[in-house]
Amino acid sequence: MSSRLLCATYWRASWIRFREPVAAFAQCQPLLLDSHDGVQVRGLHWTPRSNPRPRVAVIAAHPRVDFSQHYAFPALLRAGYACVGANLRSINNDLNCVHEQLLIDLAAYVCWLRDACGVQQVVWLGNSGGATLGCFYQQQAKARPSDRLRRTPAGRPVPLADVVMPPFDAMMITAAHTGQGLVLNETIDPSVVDEHNPMLTDPSLDMYDPANGFRPAPQWTQYDAGFLRRYRQKQLERVARIDALAHALIAERSRGESLCDWPGFEQAPLPLQRAAIAQATFTPVIATYRTMANPHYVDIGIDPSGRGYGSLLSDRPDIMNFQLLGFGRLQTPDAWLSTWSGLSSNASMAKTAPAVTEPVVVVHAGRDLDVYPRTHTQTIIDALASSDKSLLEFPRRLHYFEPEGDEPPNAGALEQMNQLLPWLQERCPP
Repeated sequence: MSSRLLCATYWRASWIRFREPVAAFAQCQPLLLDSHDGVQVRGLHWTPRSNPRPRVAVIAAHPRVDFSQHYAFPALLRAGYACVGANLRSINNDLNCVHEQLLIDLAAYVCWLRDACGVQQVVWLGNSGGATLGCFYQQQAKARPSDRLRRTPAGRPVPLADVVMPPFDAMMITAAHTGQGLVLNETIDPSVVDEHNPMLTDPSLDMYDPANGFRPAPQWTQYDAGFLRRYRQKQLERVARIDALAHALIAERSRGESLCDWPGFEQAPLPLQRAAIAQATFTPVIATYRTMANPHYVDIGIDPSGRGYGSLLSDRPDIMNFQLLGFGRLQTPDAWLSTWSGLSSNASMAKTAPAVTEPVVVVHAGRDLDVYPRTHTQTIIDALASSDKSLLEFPRRLHYFEPEGDEPPNAGALEQMNQLLPWLQERCPP
């Protein structure tokens, strides 16, 4: 087997960044803000040189990806908008990413824009996983403080009721899935029967087994409808098993915390104290193997589009399914339940999009390898409660609107912004 096949993963994060120089028409201010719970977050505040104090700002963030130089910012800056690339506490690593805590970080940025910069309108740019994050924030920001979530899915207290959370005035959702957990529901390999031994499998549930209809890459596969129904059900059952594992690990730690809070704890023998402290402070990590097994990757008939074979992360998902890079590979129990469990996470469009009544536009890239027209985009459109919602479709474009062939590096970004800017200017003129 070739070395290329043995290294069949890649990550196109470079396409998230600026694709043209901006120094001639924009200036940058580094940000270091304190969130309500004392966590410091860093971002970049961009303003047009022609309009250093715009009345409208566009803010972009993602649960783990650096959006401080998002590829959409140059066009927005030229049009007179301020832009904030808001990095959050889980930047570059979602090992301990708890979405409920990320909302506290977002609130710090929005408050800074309104209080320190005098911005009158804040528009959310939700790209990929940033879309679900923004809708989750909007849901909680619009709720009365007493009605906001008080605990994470792991049962940990979260002070959202005490946080000042100004809602967004409009939202732009581009190349968005329905939530990281819901994505993992689709991509987790249900053939795994033992989380501690991922090579122990049920072959009848292996989507990459020719006996189940798989054809060698890059040939498209056509799965039997009955196989797909059973496959999807078993995916949810595996997620539920990992949820149960996460809750068991959390309960074990909680028992240690209870022992440490016992009134006679300080008089207990030292070995018992040390054992209780270890139990209360130990933070386990859940390794979730084989999470690149979405039948959409190899069967285009499930949700037809103009996409190519494979996923955003690899054109050989059958190989990548065994490798390190992948969705939700390493998580604390708290992070698994909050972010990557489609059964437990609150960061789900099905739960949050009905709270969005502000103007919203959804952008669909027709050749996106991980966001599909019916499964994701139409589901989001249907769930949004806004009476002013629009859909912009770009049939030729990939997830990050990368250039194709001999196109200039910013060709895809400009194509998107040429349609997105008029929508924004009509509703929030700069």
